[in-house]
Amino acid sequence: YAVDLSGGPHWNVPLGRRDGRVSLASDAANLPAPIDSISTLKQKFAAKGLSTQDLVILNGAHTIGQTDCRFFSYRVYNYSRTGFPDPTINVEYLSTLQALCPANGDGLTKVALDRGSQTDFDTSFFSNVLRGYGVLESDQRLASDSSTVTYVKKYAGLLTGLLGISYNLAFSQSMIKMSNIGVKIGSDGEIRKVCSAFN
Repeated sequence: YAVDLSGGPHWNVPLGRRDGRVSLASDAANLPAPIDSISTLKQKFAAKGLSTQDLVILNGAHTIGQTDCRFFSYRVYNYSRTGFPDPTINVEYLSTLQALCPANGDGLTKVALDRGSQTDFDTSFFSNVLRGYGVLESDQRLASDSSTVTYVKKYAGLLTGLLGISYNLAFSQSMIKMSNIGVKIGSDGEIRKVCSAFN
């Protein structure tokens, strides 16, 4: 819904999906994390039947939204415990991030994931990552890994193709693919009357 409202694509969501009857925090332990390497991210996505291209496409959803300083401030001040910032951060952008997230801050300040267009679903996220403006380490790593950078360049418009149209179509397809992960059938789970509560 947020994607559609911010100018992005829409797609048909399958109805009648069954939800589990158990909800455990431990079930979320293997979700992608902002500190994950590309190799780890690829393993996590592959375990769910998603490709490296899906990984890049779905990370492109970071074109909208924001994150707290606490999830990336280590990159700004003490990357890999060196006492220095992450060298992949654009130098100009580094001073902006330091101003937004002071070293002695509470880490709760919100920072846009996509510099310049955080409320628009567009392809600027990919251009920004290529220029060193990735906020989360996992996002920035997309531009330096040989298995992902070609897709980043493609959706940034540096390779041939109709930029917005091709990305929007690819995003829709990857979202549909992701929606088919772990589908419950038969008597497994339930169709909830209220989405946020067990029947």
